[in-house]
Amino acid sequence: MLNQTDCGNIEALEIDLADLDKVNLAIDQIANKYKKLDLLINNAGVMAPPQTFSKQGFELQFAVNHLSHMALTLKLLPLLSKQFGARVVTVSSGAQYMGKMNWDDLQGKKNYDRWASYSQSKLANVMFAVELNRRLQRSNISVASLAAHPGLARTNLQSTSVKANGSWQEALAYKLMNPIFQSSQMGSLPQLLAATDPNAKGGQQYGPRFNFRGYPKLCRIAPSALNQKERERLWEASIKFINIFVDINQGNTLLMSNE
Repeated sequence: MLNQTDCGNIEALEIDLADLDKVNLAIDQIANKYKKLDLLINNAGVMAPPQTFSKQGFELQFAVNHLSHMALTLKLLPLLSKQFGARVVTVSSGAQYMGKMNWDDLQGKKNYDRWASYSQSKLANVMFAVELNRRLQRSNISVASLAAHPGLARTNLQSTSVKANGSWQEALAYKLMNPIFQSSQMGSLPQLLAATDPNAKGGQQYGPRFNFRGYPKLCRIAPSALNQKERERLWEASIKFINIFVDINQGNTLLMSNE
């Protein structure tokens, strides 16, 4: 059993990922207090809401699930790079395998489909994780970037989605699927493994043994995320979106330091 000494000091810092201004403020608070970071887990997410936009005008799922996590990571990269063996774990979803980047309408302003937008954001998570790792290795920075997904885990995402959309069909589907859902505790294991296993390597992804439930194992990455040109396209587009509101130039420059 852990006692208070074993746990150390735990501090909570609220970050509203739907507002890049607040993300920027939170990062500054972290940077002013800590000299280095060991681990960053990009875990926050929203799932299939009605068409909603962030404070900065981005489609909410693309903003919260992808852009804010990328902003967090790149602005905190100078602190992570000071800790040898630091890791970044970006949490995706099995929806990545159905995801497609809608380059003509990334923000879903022309034709919004909440599930397509969710899958796009989860694919973006993996694309970012893999591309970040490639750039870290190229720049000889001792930080590893990994991805993880929880499978079908029972969290408040399902009930929140049902409530937000008022969909009885979705509520019925979740009820019928309930026997195959695993607990949120089981769903957290892939990201914990990616964060702590000494054998886990940058560029890898971990998920449930049977892809939707079970203990974690190394799992395949969505084929679309293996396309370097597509990853670079997402990277550059995201940088342009983020840099208007969050100064990530220091982190981005680090990734180009040894080119």
